Amino acid sequence: MNLLMDVAANPNAPEYSVSLLLVMVIGFVAAAGIGSIAWYNSKRPLGWEDKERPEIVPDVPKVDLDQ
Repeated sequence: MNLLMDVAANPNAPEYSVSLLLVMVIGFVAAAGIGSIAWYNSKRPLGWEDKERPEIVPDVPKVDLDQ
């Protein structure tokens, strides 16, 4: 965290630091979104088998790896 504060406070810092931070934030949001979709499409834990899937989560077909 101190590194980000030093970069923000230093006017002579390279311009790519803002771009790097933006890429990191977008990457985190994308990873969280993809992980949520994967979690919702995985086998439901005990007690959650009959729960409805949220409408926003796409239905991903299952792949049979035993072929």
